[in-house]
Amino acid sequence: MPMNAAKIRVLVVDDSAFFRRRIADILGQDAAIEVVGFAGDGESAIREARRLKPDVITMDVEMPVLDGISAVKRIVAENPTPILMFSSLTHEGAKATLDALEAGAVDFLPKQFNGGRGQDASMLLARRVVALGSRGINRRLGTIIRPQGKPAPATPVAPGGATRRRGSYKLVTIGASTGGPVAIQKLLSTLPASFPLPLLLVVHMPASFTPAYAERLNSQCAIEVKEASDGDRLKPGHAYLAPGGKQMVLEGRADGMVLKIKESTSDQTYRPCVDVSFGSAARILPGEVLAIILTGMGADGKQAARLLKEGGSTVWSQNEESCVVYGMPQAVEKAGLSDRVLALDEIGPTLTRAV
Repeated sequence: MPMNAAKIRVLVVDDSAFFRRRIADILGQDAAIEVVGFAGDGESAIREARRLKPDVITMDVEMPVLDGISAVKRIVAENPTPILMFSSLTHEGAKATLDALEAGAVDFLPKQFNGGRGQDASMLLARRVVALGSRGINRRLGTIIRPQGKPAPATPVAPGGATRRRGSYKLVTIGASTGGPVAIQKLLSTLPASFPLPLLLVVHMPASFTPAYAERLNSQCAIEVKEASDGDRLKPGHAYLAPGGKQMVLEGRADGMVLKIKESTSDQTYRPCVDVSFGSAARILPGEVLAIILTGMGADGKQAARLLKEGGSTVWSQNEESCVVYGMPQAVEKAGLSDRVLALDEIGPTLTRAV
């Protein structure tokens, strides 16, 4: 990082003084980050956010005086700031974190920095803060920043996406990471109960989160949504969410398409992985898949997008303006693999028309 580069200013909010110090120590090891303040409850968080105007806030869910979810609502209403939630690895913790995301938080991490994977979790925390903080730095320095969610014209990038005949798809696949839970909820909520195709959903989430997330999607969408199980046969108007920690692959049989849930291997960074699931769809249904890459860090999905395109399938990506983190869609678009680049609000209606 250049000596004169602006640092990402972070406010750490947690009722545990030990955890506040732990987070500050982890973030302090990254030269791009500066911890500028602390708060031990929701009310203090609101005051400090107002006073410090940080680029990123890390926030616990359960706190005295005012809980994290209520604090998120107030902070987002007063001065929209990227908020990263910490969650316990329990079903109830997952439900509370999903509530925080609906309230306006943009991402979450498990509250786990000890044990064998503690070092990986620490590195992931710093990377997430840097990714989320770039928009805040742009705002603070007065440089150009595009507002999230601003509608933009659908942009054909690679040939073929706009001219494909309606009704020629057999499967829709959707992949996402950072910002993905809310993005997918918004997209699926626009689809009618009569949606004629099955959908595969792959989001980078831990195993304790995907059951609660699938339940929430199912309660808020007209289509049926479930966490995928080994042996599920794909049905129209049903969405299947890849279980956290595992890999979901598609197999073709004479009587229809079937999902297999497999254990992740040590060399697979993402569990579940967009490349794994989308790649299986590319092999089973060449030329008959409509794949959508949404907001997220990294480049998961890029390799599978290439396989899909080689087989004649169609790939769409979310535009930068509506992404929380423009990583995964950017990787696909810059590689020339995206047939259309769409704002999040446009994807659902455009998808319904396309099928």
